[in-house]
Amino acid sequence: MGFDIHILGTSSARPTGLRQVSGSLVVCDDGVAIVDAGEGFQSRFAVQRRRMKQFSDSQIKVGRVDVLCLTHGHLDHTWGVLPWLHTLSLDKRDKPLLVIGPTSGEVLDSLLSNSKLPEGISNSDLIIQWRSWHQLGGTSKQLGFPVRWVLGDIENDRWVELLPDSNSVLELEKMPQPKGWSENKIKPLATNHTVPSCGWHFSSKGKKGKFDRLRAAELKLTETQRAGLAKGEDQTLADGKMLSASEFRGPDSGVLSVVLSGDTSEMSKGITSMENCNVLVHESTFLEEWSEHAKNYLHSTASGAARTALSSGAKHLVLTHFGARIKGTEDMLSQAKQQLVDSQVALSAASDGDRIQVSDSGKITHHYWGEEGWFN
Repeated sequence: MGFDIHILGTSSARPTGLRQVSGSLVVCDDGVAIVDAGEGFQSRFAVQRRRMKQFSDSQIKVGRVDVLCLTHGHLDHTWGVLPWLHTLSLDKRDKPLLVIGPTSGEVLDSLLSNSKLPEGISNSDLIIQWRSWHQLGGTSKQLGFPVRWVLGDIENDRWVELLPDSNSVLELEKMPQPKGWSENKIKPLATNHTVPSCGWHFSSKGKKGKFDRLRAAELKLTETQRAGLAKGEDQTLADGKMLSASEFRGPDSGVLSVVLSGDTSEMSKGITSMENCNVLVHESTFLEEWSEHAKNYLHSTASGAARTALSSGAKHLVLTHFGARIKGTEDMLSQAKQQLVDSQVALSAASDGDRIQVSDSGKITHHYWGEEGWFN
């Protein structure tokens, strides 16, 4: 199925009449990932699920959610996590959930040495929030289903798991993947913000082309011959004719990837280090005339998002996370488009409820939400 990205919030720190704070879904073959969950997330998730039931052939099942990927600890990206976890508990969830996010190397050192947190740590660091959530019932024992709490120093690829039920910390050899995922993979990308932060990269394995069952039937091949061709093994018929397995497969689909940036300044090295991606959903908090604000607060302008897209080899850039001053997206799109002149990068701006689909063949479609369903 490729990827189906649901944008449930496109405002920055302050919600507006038409835009809510951050929260997205990434639906793939293996399951569903949530990227950030600002205030009111569980309500927005429920609304999107109802929309899918009414206007789409597919559905979003809560039971398929396997991982919550946090980009950083600012409340417009995290304040909806604990209420959503308690809702899962009320719904009698028993499936494991992986919660994962960034922190600093100094925090990891203090956790592993069982010492005080570093002086001057931001109140928005995820470790502070997670500890408070655990005290408020956010543990496996109190929720009634297994939750893995994993923090990482992204740049140095160091990881620990918090075990709040036993008040202990476990050092991990590598970042865990969601349980049961085999066709898709998640990876954090180092970004640049006022607190430890990262973007999230989702990739899928390439798939074999479709087997030509009709041709196999026309040739009246045996089940053994069909199975061999499907495995890539050439077959010799009774009359000596050789059948090449490659002729019974359509073209393979390539590796697909999508990236959600979270809050970051432009040209963050984790994102620009990519050789290419199908879709880059990048924050665009400010217009160019507020570029000094963007630099001071380590956010991006629409132009900066476009420059980042060019450097990362993105095929399609989706602008999101608009400041409260932004009433419409026309100026954002215009400024970003100026940076993309003579490039092949497609451009769009997200609204709450939009979906961006990447098919197995790599076709990208931005579905805009309207009161009567999605339109292109």
